[in-house]
Amino acid sequence: MCGIVGYIGHREAYPIIIKGLKRLEYRGYDSAGLILYDGKDVKLSKTKGKVSDLEDISKEITTTGTIGMGHTRWATHGVPNDVNSHPHMSNSGNLAIIHNGIIENYEPLKKELIKRGYIFHSDTDTEVLVNLIEEVQKKEKLKLGKAVQVALNQVVGAYAICVFDKQNPDEIVVARLGSPLAIGVGENEYFIASDASPFIEYTSNAIYLEDEEMAIVRLHKPLKIRKIKDDSLVDPYIQELQMNLEQIEKGGYDHFMLKEIYEQPNVIKDTYRGRLHANKGIIQMAGIEDNLEKFLNADRIIIVACGTSWHAGLVAEYVIEEFARIPVEVEYASEFRYRNPIINKNDVVIAISQSGETADTLAAIKLSKEKGAFVFGVCNVVGSSISRETHAGAYTHAGPEIGVASTKAFTTQITVLTMIALRLAKAKGTLSNSDFHRYLQELELIPEKVAEALTTNDKAKEIATKFKDAPNCLYLGRGYNFPVALEGALKLKEISYIHAEGYPAAEMKHGPIALIDEHMPVVVIAPKQGHYDKVVSNIQEIKSRSGKIIAVVTKGDTQVRELADYVIEIPNTSDALSPLLTTIPLQLLSYHIAVMRGCNVDQPRNLAKSVTVE
Repeated sequence: MCGIVGYIGHREAYPIIIKGLKRLEYRGYDSAGLILYDGKDVKLSKTKGKVSDLEDISKEITTTGTIGMGHTRWATHGVPNDVNSHPHMSNSGNLAIIHNGIIENYEPLKKELIKRGYIFHSDTDTEVLVNLIEEVQKKEKLKLGKAVQVALNQVVGAYAICVFDKQNPDEIVVARLGSPLAIGVGENEYFIASDASPFIEYTSNAIYLEDEEMAIVRLHKPLKIRKIKDDSLVDPYIQELQMNLEQIEKGGYDHFMLKEIYEQPNVIKDTYRGRLHANKGIIQMAGIEDNLEKFLNADRIIIVACGTSWHAGLVAEYVIEEFARIPVEVEYASEFRYRNPIINKNDVVIAISQSGETADTLAAIKLSKEKGAFVFGVCNVVGSSISRETHAGAYTHAGPEIGVASTKAFTTQITVLTMIALRLAKAKGTLSNSDFHRYLQELELIPEKVAEALTTNDKAKEIATKFKDAPNCLYLGRGYNFPVALEGALKLKEISYIHAEGYPAAEMKHGPIALIDEHMPVVVIAPKQGHYDKVVSNIQEIKSRSGKIIAVVTKGDTQVRELADYVIEIPNTSDALSPLLTTIPLQLLSYHIAVMRGCNVDQPRNLAKSVTVE
């Protein structure tokens, strides 16, 4: 959940670290800090607040040192304040550490270290870890790398760490378990970061550490990677990065979220490019083709995910069952891993995650593999943990998503999952050839229809002015658009802090209708395809109780228009593909409400983009 950056090389480290932290601030933004080595000593600066606050207070650091580390925090242990901010120093002042993750057994370790005379200044588990490393280093007279390895074999939890020793200042020791860590390999220089965005303009070569691996990053020496458990050497695998600097800049938009909303026509096209051949009547996805029998012989498909990805999984449940007639269950990964689920060898588990690093989803993957299930990943980040842990998978090709509230990841996930459903249906013969070809042609047209849906921006902004101060909001949808109602409500909650709930429209009578009065805005997703007449009846029930109705309808609709207070039109498409369009005005509505309320759209309070801890 935190972001870490390190540099060792021939450049001035400070601007690289500050710029890198700004790019990683989506991972956490309640405090930030850095250390630099000036050739004689370390210079430490850290503060509660954002990276911009760190930049303000660290301008007095005059070192031009070429070694340094930085951290942007999402608090787990200890409230956000200056003291709990990273980096943390050991009692001697020789060791410095930055850490993303949680040390679960920090309390007994801390008690033992206190008995040995250690003093703690913060409430963090990270300060315990750096002093444990120092204790091992002193007691066993070990070099830093070996001391880190021995110490990590005593801890339980998740971590990505960078450790620096000012008594041996030509190296940084890094390690990971559960939390991501990338090493950028340049000419006589190395970059360390939670993802590749901090060093994309310096090198296109990166090494992604696997779980339970560590590396000693030294100047003028080849990188050595070792297993933490047994110290065995690992051959480093250098990947070529598939992102560019333009993708991680705002490109003239006020917020990353708005930029990413408007990128959806292109990224949906990128997601099906080379896979969908509508004119030839072909869907070809390597991960599916190579494992087609696994899917066709599956007793059921279990989808595991969290947050927005879980909503995409719900859409997939409808699509896969409708098209391919395979039973589907959708599980919260955070619950799945703890409830002793029944998993069989004939099950296929699809794990969905934008970042590919979601801790609960990774744990669900490992559990499923232990039980013998075939695990297929759907994620956005090339080289991420989920892409490596699963047996096979498919990338969404959404490009970097910096805004914490997911938008383009959702629609590209639905695109991939719909293609999977169609390919399985073709193989099973559960769709007629005419229907199969029709869906391929409609899916190919979705990007231009999303572009048309984006022209509702001004209408969404107008509606936002009316409801920006509403304390509550209901979202209703049926069938394929019930998950969209959930996703619309989540977006409003995430970025505007308005309480919102999504419901199946028919469930309104089973409780939520009691909330409806003249002050309650109700967003109803009512495209012409699907259960239109039933949704119209639900709208009439809301109208009779004076609720304020915001309706998302198919272009040219007249029946709902007569009942609703506000109408947003989208292009016509099939019921199964409608979530790709109905979600667009809901994203825009949430965005404009949040902006009008003065909220930090890209960095909502208490949230982080990549949830790498439980």
